Amino acid sequence: MRISSRLRALACLATAAAVSGALSVGAASGATSPGTSVASTAGNAAAVTANVAANVTTNLTANVTANLISAEATGSAHASQPAVTAENQGSSHACSAVIVVGHQSCFALKRNGVHPTAASASASPDAIPSGVGYGPSQLQSAYNLTSASAANGAGRTIAIVDAYDDANAASDLAAYRSAAGLPAANFTKVNQSGQTSPLPSAPPSGDDWTVEESLDLDMASAICPLCKIVLVEANDDSSDGLYVAQTAAASLAGYISNSWGGSESSTETSQDSQYFTHASGVVTTVSAGDSDYGASYPATSPNVVSVGGTNLATSSNSRGWTESVWNTTPGSEGTGSGCSAYEAQPAWQTALNLPSGCSKRVDNDVAADADPATGVAVYDTSNGNSGWQEVGGTSASSPMVAAMFALAGNAGATPAQDIYQHAGNFYDVTSGNDGTCTPSYVCTAGTGYDGPTGIGTPNGITGLQTGGSGGTETVSVTNPGNQSSTVGTAISTLQVSGTDSASKALTYSATGLPAGLSISSSGAITGTPSAAGSSTVTVTASSGSASGSTSFTWTVSSSGGGGCTAAQLLGNPGFETGSASPWATSASVINSDTTSEPSHSGSYDAWLDGYGTTHTDTLAQSVGIPASCTSADFSFWLHVDTAETSTTKAYDTLQVQVLNSSGSVLGTLATYSNLNADTGYTQHSFSLASYLGQNVTLKFTGTEDYELQTSFVIDDTTLNVR
Repeated sequence: MRISSRLRALACLATAAAVSGALSVGAASGATSPGTSVASTAGNAAAVTANVAANVTTNLTANVTANLISAEATGSAHASQPAVTAENQGSSHACSAVIVVGHQSCFALKRNGVHPTAASASASPDAIPSGVGYGPSQLQSAYNLTSASAANGAGRTIAIVDAYDDANAASDLAAYRSAAGLPAANFTKVNQSGQTSPLPSAPPSGDDWTVEESLDLDMASAICPLCKIVLVEANDDSSDGLYVAQTAAASLAGYISNSWGGSESSTETSQDSQYFTHASGVVTTVSAGDSDYGASYPATSPNVVSVGGTNLATSSNSRGWTESVWNTTPGSEGTGSGCSAYEAQPAWQTALNLPSGCSKRVDNDVAADADPATGVAVYDTSNGNSGWQEVGGTSASSPMVAAMFALAGNAGATPAQDIYQHAGNFYDVTSGNDGTCTPSYVCTAGTGYDGPTGIGTPNGITGLQTGGSGGTETVSVTNPGNQSSTVGTAISTLQVSGTDSASKALTYSATGLPAGLSISSSGAITGTPSAAGSSTVTVTASSGSASGSTSFTWTVSSSGGGGCTAAQLLGNPGFETGSASPWATSASVINSDTTSEPSHSGSYDAWLDGYGTTHTDTLAQSVGIPASCTSADFSFWLHVDTAETSTTKAYDTLQVQVLNSSGSVLGTLATYSNLNADTGYTQHSFSLASYLGQNVTLKFTGTEDYELQTSFVIDDTTLNVR
């Protein structure tokens, strides 16, 4: 059985260890060694996390979730936005608001009129007080992360890169996590070289990097409570210390957040290669800035994930939340975005075919909550601060997104590109702007990509994982299979369907349709053929910015009772093209692993299930069966192997069904299970004579329960008509 691309039979054997590991990390405290190799544990951690997510029962997951956010969610939690007053409008910069070459400023904004509040010594348990911003459960809810935040992140490390020393970082973080009901932190603080000493000096009183550091630590904790956190402190914010610290962070962690930046300069492309080129899968997020429209570095680097900001508010919609571009004060306070003056546009942005006017790298790639008016609760007692306060700025969105990547745990060689390949896994922000610009999409939200919010804000963790191809919007059209009909006989409606990677609506057109047939804009082919013949039909689906097509043969027989031409009707019957079409399949079904699951003949087969976890795979092809024929015989070769030990109970099943063009089941030909396991292939045959003259879909559906794999391997399919 194959392990490389599928977590097969061993999944259930690791479950107990995985659950134990996750729960023990949740209760862990203390520092981690700065010399610990994150890379050495990343693969095992990802496998453990996958097992937890797949195998832990619903009740256990619910218990873990409750433990993680118990105080905030149920223990007299008060995390909320304050009532709007004249006093709490606007915000102040924690660090210098002036962006100049050679100086990096933090991007934290403290909301006005929300006065720091000390942690309550009498509360049991402590709770985030009311009126100081969102807490973990609200942020997790807003971005569909509640389950992932409860189960994922163990063994993964997030590095926070900031300037100067926050002497109270550990105790302030402990106070935040206790109030929010999060487990004790596994936390380390190091200098810009990655060593635990000596640490930098405290920041100047007018350059409040400690609020920045508390904000970053609290947001990483809010999103990924089980992750380890290392705070990397640069000596200052006016030398190259923050860049040196970034390099140290990459040796300590797989996920790095930078909530700081400065103006662009002609030297930045060399800084990209010196400080922001890391091993494949290392994620670096960078805040876009808080001064409204305008680009800043290192957010413009194509080697980082550039993070913009939104206004996040509760809503009565199905999501429960709504977002718009953050822009408090036009021209001075709002998310940054822009067209770089120096950085080349990466291929994954070029592939969007954006309007002309910006040929360079565009900020941003993604966004999250940043408006101080919808800010987050932060606890800080250093540098003259005295406890709880509400903080915003893109300094909040960067560590949140870095922690989301850590929850996902499977970034590609270029993590920003992962986002563009999964546009359908983001909430598209379509309203607001951060200024006036040309071309307008660089500063104004709209459907699809825009500068202020990039692809959008995360909807769960899937969009932050590697996968897909090309880094561009793609349209895929499902091949309906070859079709047959008769002159003068109306066809059953043939519905052609497609999908768009950006989740846009599609319109359909066709060439080569037999005379008398037409296609609607929604993909429905209808009509009555008026002439005999055979033609190649090509159906194209377009989103307006991308398109895809598929082709198939349509044969129209005369109405004079002409005989049937004997034929085998299925396309790619033995999967020997190495791809699925015209079959429609779930992911990773077409298989060429001749060692684990060899084919019946040739080099390829269709391997359904075999994961050892709750899973469903499908394999389907649509085909028209000529009415002029008298027989239609469907057959396939099937091999079943299993780790199940029962000889009486079917735990995992494979259904073979016939569906109509609307997807309704016309009949179930057979059901196989783990009880049919055998050492080789067996041929199965069925008559489809009752479906003569119909367009049908032949579909295999393999379903596994939560443990012990069963593999259903199909090869050499045929549908012979006479």
